[in-house]
Amino acid sequence: MENKQPSIIDLLIETHVGLERQGPGSTETTCKALGFLGNLEQISNTADLGCGSGPQTMELARHLSGSIVGLDMFSDFIGVLNENADKQGVGDRVRGIVGSMDDLPFEEESLDLIWSEGAIDNIGFEKGLAHWRGFLKKGGYLAVTCPSWLTAEHPAVIEGFWSDAGSGLDSVEHNVAILQACGYRFIASFALPEYCWTEKYFVPREAVLEELLKKYPDDETVEAFVAENRYEVDLYSKYGQHYGYVFYIGQKL
Repeated sequence: MENKQPSIIDLLIETHVGLERQGPGSTETTCKALGFLGNLEQISNTADLGCGSGPQTMELARHLSGSIVGLDMFSDFIGVLNENADKQGVGDRVRGIVGSMDDLPFEEESLDLIWSEGAIDNIGFEKGLAHWRGFLKKGGYLAVTCPSWLTAEHPAVIEGFWSDAGSGLDSVEHNVAILQACGYRFIASFALPEYCWTEKYFVPREAVLEELLKKYPDDETVEAFVAENRYEVDLYSKYGQHYGYVFYIGQKL
């Protein structure tokens, strides 16, 4: 990318491929969500959808003894995941593949657990839950994070930002009702704490954005990309009490 003007996709990948996480989250919240599931020893087949470079995938591997497939649309992220799996000695049961969340390559009713952090809203919460259910065994678990309203106040600027990003915010109560209507038993939900946004994502991302500005001086595409990312941080600092990522955990009926 040094010798050509980068596209937004190029910049998205270059910014995130080296980060520990490609969105808000943490080891602690991944483990907390796992704690709501039943006997982990009975989980043999897991799919981590929209896995990115797979930090949560590797955390799942530390707690689950079965096979785990991480799926993401960007091969750069999948390459990092597979390299880390090999380095950590779990490459025989943890692998990443390139694919789409709305066209899964699994057999019907073949999965014990579907995991997805920060990705389901890319295809829609209800659509994802309904489509993915067919790949779960009866009694299989689903654990996803989705941006949600945390208060009754819904600032218009936040509504607009997420809408422009191709996503929408609904209340936790609404999403729980959707989960149940899609054929799951509701187990638990909880909001990710602020540090999952700030120190785990925004702070390391800002360091990369600074490097991009130096690498591509006076590039309008890069400057606009950096400005949009910084605008997201500014919005969260002002309105973060009203919205956030929420973990939703359910079990297929």
